[in-house]
Amino acid sequence: MEKLKQLLHQVKNGGISVEQALRELKNLPFENLGYAKIDHHRSLRRGVPEVIFCQNKTIPQVVEITRAMIKKGNNVLGTRASKEMYEKVKEIAPDAIYHEDARAFTILREKPVMNRGIIAVITAGTSDIPVAEEAAITAEFLGNKVERLYDVGVAGIHRLFLNMDVIDRAQVLIVAAGMEGALASVVAGLVDKPVIAVPTSVGYGASFGGLSALLTMLNSCAGGISVVNIDNGFGAGLVAHQINRLGGVEKQ
Repeated sequence: MEKLKQLLHQVKNGGISVEQALRELKNLPFENLGYAKIDHHRSLRRGVPEVIFCQNKTIPQVVEITRAMIKKGNNVLGTRASKEMYEKVKEIAPDAIYHEDARAFTILREKPVMNRGIIAVITAGTSDIPVAEEAAITAEFLGNKVERLYDVGVAGIHRLFLNMDVIDRAQVLIVAAGMEGALASVVAGLVDKPVIAVPTSVGYGASFGGLSALLTMLNSCAGGISVVNIDNGFGAGLVAHQINRLGGVEKQ
């Protein structure tokens, strides 16, 4: 707070420009909770706020991190969150919403600026939905319109072809697939837009927990595919947002 006062004083007296002050603000110290150092100024640097990765954190840790973030008036996204974590978070933030398929909770204190384009989230099978929903909820949380197209994998490829209208409307595509992960290559061969492939840990033994799908996606013959880590729906949603926002925002 003292640093902020100093910067405001300098701007007011012509010591530094507003642009210089913003550069200083981007590097202000984090809030130290001991077990976590909360980067409240990440949205200034990266355009998106810090997100709570809840997996392997204790419930009290998740609650206190959430409390610190909403105290600053920030929107909050918690990924890999259990229902028990959400129930405790809801005690301090009654407006929290739990997205069961995505295993995530959101708290919106400010309406996000909406990007103009649409992000389509596509899955090969129903078993890929949890990862796809993590991507979809992330993208929506950051201010994107999302359309979902689930269970259209290569085992019945006609299901994909009969839903090309969803694909055609989208600016960016996220494709989640397990087993051999072929759907991302098929989709990328049909479109003139970015495809973000998400290998999922769905499949029998030789899929090696998603490694088979990961390698298929990395070795795709179709160009224009970016690949995130196994089951990383959050990463896919974030990359899709960063691409989609380049198309501009909706008029307020």
